[in-house]
Amino acid sequence: MNIILDAMSGDKAPLEIIKGAAMALKQYDVQLTLVGNREIITRIAAEQGLSLDGVRIEHTEEIITMEDDPISVVRAKKNSSMAVGLRMLKEEGDAFVSAGNTGALHAGSSLIVRPIKGIQRAAIATVLPLAKPMLMLDSGANTNVTAEYMLQWAVMGSIYMKNIFGIDSPAVGLLNNGAESHKGTPVVAEAHKIMAESREIRFVGNVEGNQVVSSPCDVLVADGFTGNITLKLLEGMGKFFMGSLKGMYTKNALTKMSFLVMKDQLRAFKKQFDASEHGGAPLLGLRKPVIKAHGSSDAAAICNAVRQAMTFVRTGVIDEITEYVAAHTPPKPSASDKAETAEETTDAT
Repeated sequence: MNIILDAMSGDKAPLEIIKGAAMALKQYDVQLTLVGNREIITRIAAEQGLSLDGVRIEHTEEIITMEDDPISVVRAKKNSSMAVGLRMLKEEGDAFVSAGNTGALHAGSSLIVRPIKGIQRAAIATVLPLAKPMLMLDSGANTNVTAEYMLQWAVMGSIYMKNIFGIDSPAVGLLNNGAESHKGTPVVAEAHKIMAESREIRFVGNVEGNQVVSSPCDVLVADGFTGNITLKLLEGMGKFFMGSLKGMYTKNALTKMSFLVMKDQLRAFKKQFDASEHGGAPLLGLRKPVIKAHGSSDAAAICNAVRQAMTFVRTGVIDEITEYVAAHTPPKPSASDKAETAEETTDAT
């Protein structure tokens, strides 16, 4: 299995990407391709004493920055590590991992790798760092949405949770500002209507913001604007709680002693809120697996993202989504059908 890594994108690239690749090589039976500046990659590996034996390095000198316009990945910076990696994925790779610019990754994936035929928009699907795994999509790729997009995301999210987490009939919720079916924007209210009527998902209704932390469903559907704010709020609150606990346990000698008693439980608690444990967020709806790692990913997070990409490939999520769409997309009329329709229209007039 060949996993392609964008070595140059992300807040801590390329050092942590290279270290993460070396960790993945030791832990998993995987072939890795690093896309980026060969001289920089080999120099850093040598300085860190890291072995990249067997790793292919695809040389390119351009980098998509966090400030770049998303469309630059297919225009101004066609030879960036992200663009080259996505083109490689289309032709030969099994999955692509990047910690880079989210907008550029979504745009590049949609234009280069392409969505599954029949899928209107790919969505970023993030496992929220809660006690019970809950997949939220979209987490930031699509701010302007339709109810039909959201229904497709609900189906794709259900397929993902069934295959990755073994949940037979995932419960689907719709992130909204009230429990009643008419609440929310016109698009969200329409999404509630068609989700409630759909036989393809197990819809459990609206989920309000204060309910999210209790994981009331397995798949939480939201537009990208609301979803991204919710995700960042949860991440920020997790850091706030851990900082507050650290302050409490380091206040004086007595609290430091109590920390020694509770340290294992506190570490487990911190790990529970660590989004990097899941490695990254897949872009569901594409023809091949693309994993968006967190922009601040360290080596462990990149290693976990490689693991997640391998699992994604093996579980056949994309094949099942493709089969679903094919079964539920009406066939386009052929040329002869169109001609017959035109003749009937002419006769009628």
